[in-house]
Formats: sequence, structure tokens, C-alpha cells
Amino acid sequence: MKERSSSAGPQMTRQEFLKRMLGAGALVGGSALLGTRLWDRSVRVPGFEKTAGISLPGFQMDPSSVLPELVVARGADHGALIASAVGGLGGMSRFVKPGEAVLIKPNVAFDRPAALGTTTHPDALRAVAHLVWEAGASRIFIADNPINSPQGCFLKSGLTAVASEMNLEIIYPEEHTFSSLSMEGDVLREWPMFYEPFRRADKVIGLAPCKDHNLCSASMSMKNWYGMLGGRRNQFHQHIHRIISDFALMVKPTLVILDGMRILQSNGPTGGRLSDVKVLNTVIAGTDMVAVDACGYEQLLGRDLSQLTYVHLAQKRGLGRADWRNLRVKEVTA
Repeated sequence: MKERSSSAGPQMTRQEFLKRMLGAGALVGGSALLGTRLWDRSVRVPGFEKTAGISLPGFQMDPSSVLPELVVARGADHGALIASAVGGLGGMSRFVKPGEAVLIKPNVAFDRPAALGTTTHPDALRAVAHLVWEAGASRIFIADNPINSPQGCFLKSGLTAVASEMNLEIIYPEEHTFSSLSMEGDVLREWPMFYEPFRRADKVIGLAPCKDHNLCSASMSMKNWYGMLGGRRNQFHQHIHRIISDFALMVKPTLVILDGMRILQSNGPTGGRLSDVKVLNTVIAGTDMVAVDACGYEQLLGRDLSQLTYVHLAQKRGLGRADWRNLRVKEVTA
């Protein structure tokens, strides 16, 4: 009797069977390895922290019942203008005491020259550092976690040169300088933060340029703290106004200064053309960064405040005053 042929096709030899099984095992193993690499445990995602992280202490001063809460200064000299703005609030000695270590947080997000208005201007940093040294500070740190190379950004923006000239210490973002932050934010709950500069500081000053931003309309003193987040922070872009309002909960600075000497009016935040920059010769300083940004949005960028969602979210949460005109506001000319 003849053997019946199988409809399944040619028979597989033992050698072929073993080869296929080994190949399948390698594929499964490789997929598992790829999966572990794609799920990087070193990149923290909100809600996946195993232990509670740090929270920042408050660096703010006790409020004054008589001094201005907001100062708008106008003039042509950068140094004199910043001195007048801070002087209108009571002077730097109100905020910094002898022997204290001070963190000045500039915006150094991109490797752009100062003329393009995308980063904190070196003259602004020089002026603030001068006032802080005069007040008797023992050390001054500057720090940011830029999108581009940190060393390149500080160098290209001109801030490395100011740090060398003014004896400022630059703290660059490195793995050991980050800690897990925990807070009850609207969006921000657990996230890696560039914590080391805050750990070393007694007082914190935010020093931001005023500029256009394609996602949130404007980058000013509140948005400046975005630079202290680590991890894959670009995933926050879809909730940009909510995350910026969270910064008013995350950081309680001693003082914020919004530099409007030269403003990036369009194509922000990166800019790239001198024609995008407008000279306004104005600086706004205050103890409430929500109010400072609300004022800056109207007075510097000349835009409708009702469209700046994040300041209204912050005010609704009791984190600051978007109704800046109802505060004690002082205008000075330098």
C-alpha cells in the first residue's frame, strides 16, 4: 500500500525544527529586551514613582503692607533700570541678607546670542548679580536645564562670561543634581527636578526675558521655571497652560524680574531674526510672579490679558494675582 501524502506540504526535518525554535526564542527575547529599553526606568512619568519625592521650601519674603508689590521701571540703561525696579520694591537688602547664598535663575534654553532676545541678557544678569553682592550675599549660583547643550547655551548667550567676571557659580544639570519632586499640582505630581541649585540656596531670584511663545502665547517669569524640570518634559506641551500655573505652586521665589529691554515679539520662543525683536526699555519686578506676568503681557507684549490662560488658572487656585492693577503698583523712570 502506498503511503498517503500529507496535504500540509513537505515534512520538516529535526534540524530545521530546531533552527526555527531557536529563531523564535531569539525573537521573543529580543522583543523583551527592546521593551525594557523603551520603558526606561530612569525616566520618571507622573504617577509611577515608588517613593515620595522632595518638595521645595518657600523662598518668599513676608509680605509688606506698605511697599509696592509691583514696580514698572522705564529707561535706556539696563543696569540703572534694574536697580530702579528693585529699589522701588525696597531694595535688594530687603530680599537678601548678609551671608546668604542666592540662586539667580535665568532663561538659557537655547544656544542663541543675546541680541535675538530668546535668553536672559548678560547685562540683566550682571545688574542683578551686582545688587545681590552689594546686599552681602556669600555666594551666587546660576542654573538652568537648557534644551540644547548646557555649556553651549551658557556660552553663546554670554552668561558664561558674566559668571567669570562677577564670580558667579554655574551649576550645570548632571544626573546627580536631579531629585524626584512630589507635589499636588494640576498636572505636575511626581517628576525629576533640577534640585541641586535650590538645595544650596537661601534665596531665589527669577530673571526672565519677556518673549512670544508659540504654544502658550508668552514666556515670562512663570514659564522660566520650566527649565528646572528634567525627564521628557515635552510631553507637558499638550497641557502647557496647566503646567505653567503649577509652577506658581512648585516654586515660591524671593523676587522675580521680567526683562523687557528688548522683547522677542514674534516667532518665539526660539526666534532667529533681529526683525522679531522690539526695543521697549522696560523692566517689571515684583514678589508675585503671576502679577508680574499679567502686567508684562499687557504692558510689554501689548496683548489681551483675557487670552493668557495660565495666569487666570493660577489666580483661580489662589497662587497669585492676575488682576495686577488692583495691587500697589509703582512706576519709576531710571
